[in-house]
Amino acid sequence: MSNPTHVHPVDFHGVARLAADATGAVTDIVEAMHASIVHPSFLTGSEAPGRAGGIAGLAYSSVRGVAGLIGRGVDLALPPLTSRLGQRAATPERDTIVSILNGVVGDHLADTNNPLAITMQLRRHGVTLELRRDAIAAALPRTSRRIALFLHGLCGTDAQWKRSAFDYPNALERDLGFTPVYLRYNSGLHVSTNGRTLAVLLETLVDQWPSPVDELVLIGHSMGGLVARSAFEQGLALSWTRHVRRMAFLGTPHHGAPLERGGNFFEEVVGSVPLAGPLARLGRLRSAGVTDLRYGNLVDEDWHGTDRFVRGEDRRRPVPLPAGVDCFALAATTGARRGDTRDRLVGDGLVPVASALGHHRDARRDLAFEPSRQHVVYSTHHMGLLRHADVWDKLSAWLAS
Repeated sequence: MSNPTHVHPVDFHGVARLAADATGAVTDIVEAMHASIVHPSFLTGSEAPGRAGGIAGLAYSSVRGVAGLIGRGVDLALPPLTSRLGQRAATPERDTIVSILNGVVGDHLADTNNPLAITMQLRRHGVTLELRRDAIAAALPRTSRRIALFLHGLCGTDAQWKRSAFDYPNALERDLGFTPVYLRYNSGLHVSTNGRTLAVLLETLVDQWPSPVDELVLIGHSMGGLVARSAFEQGLALSWTRHVRRMAFLGTPHHGAPLERGGNFFEEVVGSVPLAGPLARLGRLRSAGVTDLRYGNLVDEDWHGTDRFVRGEDRRRPVPLPAGVDCFALAATTGARRGDTRDRLVGDGLVPVASALGHHRDARRDLAFEPSRQHVVYSTHHMGLLRHADVWDKLSAWLAS
């Protein structure tokens, strides 16, 4: 494989396909705005038709037709060309951009078979780990019987764990004998979809590991913690779960994040304003993974059969922490102490402390972490949990016990 590059041949195909799709989506919104101006509901007493008539309607239809034609042409013409150019190693910068794109519209990328859609993979040293015993042994000559799996959050990458002086995976390998493995996944898919895929992937990993596995530790940041819980819940019949005795959650929104609930509220407000209603469709471009963060969905039934964009009550099935597994919750707050202004208004910037610690007013939903297995890091933001001396001290002491 050639030297790492910022741009891959498949990127031209993926971006062109996404641009064609975006053109069609924006055209729909503009046409709906046009229709709402020509037939305002507050004057006619009925909803706007959503489509413009006459010459204007023909123009909008033509734009959609051309965009669709370009998209189909791209799908036919570019794959043979990109396959001839071969594979390229990715730079961390490219991985970051692609991961952000997947977090925002990853479900659409997967549904349209866009080559930019990330396929779930286990990684080490920045490359995919082939899940065959001989391949794992060749890639990781010093594997131990203890595995630590690190799961990134929304729009994250496996590289985020190594971008600081506090390299938790490397330190766990050096000081405690764990072999670190990293998960990379399309964070725009439903959490339950990723959890189900991970459950199967971990069964293969444990089965193909070069030596018998004594312990598998799952360490998830943000959404990664939800994916870990979902995988365990859906993998109870699989043998890998018997090797999990400890799980750590860093800033995981066990009961959701206000930012997504605020975005959902904003979408409804805009949708209720005369003439501006079509703009609410922009909010519907956000991925399934993002909307799962409203309350912290874990399993299919939490979202199946509902319009995920319609604001409603928390309908999740209560999923307790795994029985027999020691679980550790770490939360961050930009406040200097609990209850100060920054703690109450900002929290860690994304996830409230109560959500990260699994606290809930409904006893059925409260995760009841052991008090000694809860810790708050002060004057720190959400991403700061990935590179903090206090976090490392707590993690290492807990895993060494």
